[in-house]
Amino acid sequence: MLCLTHKYNNKSVRRQTFPEILSLLRHPSHYLGSEINAIRKDPSQVRLRFALAFPDLYEVGMSHIGMQILYYILNRKNEIAAERVFAPGTDLERELRAANRPLCSLETRTPLAEFDIIGFSLMYELTYTNILNMLSLSSIPYYSKDRDMRHPFIIAGGPCAFNPEPLADFFDAIIVGDGEEVILQVADAWLEWKDAGADRESLLKEWSKLQGVYIPSFFEPAIDPRGFQLLEPTIPGYTTVRKALVCDLDGSPYPDRPVVPFGRPVHDRLSLEVFRGCTRGCRFCQAGMIYRPVRERSPETVLSLAERALANTGYEEVSLLSLSTGDYTSLLPLMEQMMKLCETEQIAVSLPSLRVDSLTEKLLTHIKRVRKTGFTIAPEAGSQRLRDVINKNITEETLEKTVRTVFESGWQLIKLYFMIGLPTETKDDIDAIVHLVKRLQGIPVSRKKRINVSVSTFVPKAHTPFQWCSQISVSESRERLRALRSELKGRGLRFKWQDPEMSFLEGLWARGDRRLSPLLVRAYEMGCRLDAWSEHFRFDRWQEAIEASGIDTSFYATRPRDLSEPLPWHHIDSGVSEGFLKEEWQKALTGSHTQDCRTGRCALCGVCDFKRVKPISFAAKVQWNFRLFLINPLQNPFFK
Repeated sequence: MLCLTHKYNNKSVRRQTFPEILSLLRHPSHYLGSEINAIRKDPSQVRLRFALAFPDLYEVGMSHIGMQILYYILNRKNEIAAERVFAPGTDLERELRAANRPLCSLETRTPLAEFDIIGFSLMYELTYTNILNMLSLSSIPYYSKDRDMRHPFIIAGGPCAFNPEPLADFFDAIIVGDGEEVILQVADAWLEWKDAGADRESLLKEWSKLQGVYIPSFFEPAIDPRGFQLLEPTIPGYTTVRKALVCDLDGSPYPDRPVVPFGRPVHDRLSLEVFRGCTRGCRFCQAGMIYRPVRERSPETVLSLAERALANTGYEEVSLLSLSTGDYTSLLPLMEQMMKLCETEQIAVSLPSLRVDSLTEKLLTHIKRVRKTGFTIAPEAGSQRLRDVINKNITEETLEKTVRTVFESGWQLIKLYFMIGLPTETKDDIDAIVHLVKRLQGIPVSRKKRINVSVSTFVPKAHTPFQWCSQISVSESRERLRALRSELKGRGLRFKWQDPEMSFLEGLWARGDRRLSPLLVRAYEMGCRLDAWSEHFRFDRWQEAIEASGIDTSFYATRPRDLSEPLPWHHIDSGVSEGFLKEEWQKALTGSHTQDCRTGRCALCGVCDFKRVKPISFAAKVQWNFRLFLINPLQNPFFK
């Protein structure tokens, strides 16, 4: 990420040795780029140089499996060199600015401005100022309208791309949905465009033809009399952007030689994605909506990947990833085979995402055969009434039984996750969190036990049934957190919470529109960056920037939205129909359940066509149920 010599801003920069620069940094290893399995290609031997930019610190970015997947896929092509770059720590930024140096890639220490395409990962709203910082350190204009043939194309993707509007002015293209296939289509189109010697807009037009690619400049914003943003397409036929989707996850490339990070990343383990999507239907959960349908990898594929990747990395823990790994239909057979592979080498297997009703004694027995990895259980709400509202179909009795089983199986620590500010929440629901935690704390076991309780403020997200809801204010969040903090204390109990100001800003950006782009620039210029880190977060600067920009934050965050009003992300098609989301919102108000379509009837959410797009499972019984749809969906009783 450092350059030893470079002509920058028309000034000749003094040569410094690499060790001299590293000696000034807190985490020098994060900028070496010489990790195990890092890929370094000769720039003179490739046609397309692609920078994968993660707008957060190295230890966070290197824990993100999506970046590893794209790095692997792009570098499989001989004519493409993909390199990594992360948001610099404050110490590195200080040294770069003092020396008038640009931000560079890890692998070849090439300035970002010299790449052909820079692709940012949009994982979390509080990383947005880091994007501007990385562009600033590279002397690349923030706004796409200010860039020309001298500059790289700036693109983005990730879950935040499902409402791209707050960042639309900054990007040339935004990829919505799964990236594995479309990223190669984007690259191939660039190679053809380069050979043709055409202008920038010609490439943008070609990209707009690809499923999942949004070109913001091809939509003209306007504000209607009610104050809502409307987008007018400027290209005939280009009115909506349907998400890119990998239909066959089992056949999709996955890295068996992932880069092994230096230092201690947030997740220091081998991560294997066993399936994508979720059918539980939690109404607050954006990931559960936008990643539909469920597509599993076969146990054979997972085992093969695990065997090769462990040999290529030396990790001592394997994590089986998904939104709800306990729902993997071949989990027990897979765990039996995984333990045969891992137990003799003392390699632990962790399941970081488990539903309460999927934690069985047999599964716990497999997990603890090497060592006991952590457990996080997410009741989300304290009362049964509120769990019904959010479609979290678990009972207090099931929670108690599961926690008892975990403690009796030898675990001493369980983490519980709750949200405050969910729709229809009352004081009784807050009190119910205290009641539930104390009930679980009172479970008698023969050894010491600890319960960590983590609470965050609910943030409504686009493409969910709660996208029309209001978010509670910062003062309301503080009041409810104070009430919980005063009750949830004592021996063996630890209470943690998400900063309400952070949640407020997350909500602002999660449902904003293009009128927020000047606010981002203003906040960055006032010194906001690394906002996801509490030690760097400066809400006072954000408040000053909001006031200076004249933004009415309540318009975006804390007001309820009418079901008929146009939403900023209306042109982005997640596959889930608006009608389904509205129906789920009405069911939330009555506390009605929606079944899990893995085991119950199809909810007609709109994602599947049951031909190309359909759930894929590797359990015979579930596969048979899906085949019923494929024969003739209209004759299936689930559709009546």
